[in-house]
Amino acid sequence: MTTARRTFLKNTAVAAISGALPAINFAQTPTARVFAPQSGAWRTFDVTTRVDIINPQGATQVWLPIPSVNSDYQRSLDNSFSSNGTGQMRSDGSDGAKMLYVEFASDVGKPYIELTSRVQTQSRAVDWSQKTAVAEDADTLKYFTRPTTLIPTDGIVRKTALAATQGAKTDVEKTQKIYDWIVANTYREPKVRGCGVGDIKTMLETGDLGGKCADLNALFVGLCRSVGVPARDVYGIRLVPSAFGYKELSGNPASLKGAQHCRSEAYLKGYGWVAMDPADVAKVMRLETADWIKTTINPVVTPVNKALFGGWEGNWMAYNTAHDIALPKSKGEVLGFFMYPMGENAAGRFDPYAPDDFKYQITAKEIKA
Repeated sequence: MTTARRTFLKNTAVAAISGALPAINFAQTPTARVFAPQSGAWRTFDVTTRVDIINPQGATQVWLPIPSVNSDYQRSLDNSFSSNGTGQMRSDGSDGAKMLYVEFASDVGKPYIELTSRVQTQSRAVDWSQKTAVAEDADTLKYFTRPTTLIPTDGIVRKTALAATQGAKTDVEKTQKIYDWIVANTYREPKVRGCGVGDIKTMLETGDLGGKCADLNALFVGLCRSVGVPARDVYGIRLVPSAFGYKELSGNPASLKGAQHCRSEAYLKGYGWVAMDPADVAKVMRLETADWIKTTINPVVTPVNKALFGGWEGNWMAYNTAHDIALPKSKGEVLGFFMYPMGENAAGRFDPYAPDDFKYQITAKEIKA
């Protein structure tokens, strides 16, 4: 079958952040760290996802997430693909999550797809001394306080948030208290598959607050929404090593299987959408050193705990902020979120957390100016 190739161009108009790249402070000793990402310099990456269907059984469908975010920290540029199937660009319709959808007829031998996306990213760090952000649209803010299937905003979620934010008067104070609550009460559980499920009601009802990024940051988002602070998960993937020496906050560009990572944002009056990532604080506490660190008053954890309330490093690419996604033409259930390749055939949906069975590989290449 003739190889099909299409190129999709995306809107690249975003507001650029001015300023020079500050000096980077690397880890000073094996225990003391400095983690202080700052905005100011864009990096360009080509991110390639390759899927090969091993032992195809009849007609097969595949959906690949495409970077859909254009913001002050990411420019999603163009996408191209090759395949011996029939592919087209699709969208979930409500949250703007874009994807490449490919169909393979039952007689296609060795089905494959290779998708390359070009993005530009930069680090983020809010300047708490300045309130200069342009106000967000009221309907957008309302949308990001809504409940979703896995992120309810009533019942035990709201009860927990009200207790956590007791005494807080401003949205910044509420968000800080919720962030601190997540760091103090949840923990990274390495045994959880993939990035977790993000079922925050079950987490709170059972008292099992261990999980991974899609669990812990979803809990942060749900608690924020339940007390009126707009918040959202941002689903993506780490592309390259951290510039600050943290192995757990790094991606290996030669093989990004398992590098998917969910971050979060909260909208704070005067500051706009502000970066948040309490889940990565938990990851550093649990995995960065041989011993599980159970306090933030630690030379390894303290810099991360401080910086990830209001910032994150630009070695990561965002796919989307979508929830409750119905994959087009799929017979499977609605997805809670979409940051893994997905596929299915007549026998059912493939396991996206088993990239050696549902064979895919993701790589990244930085494009130097």
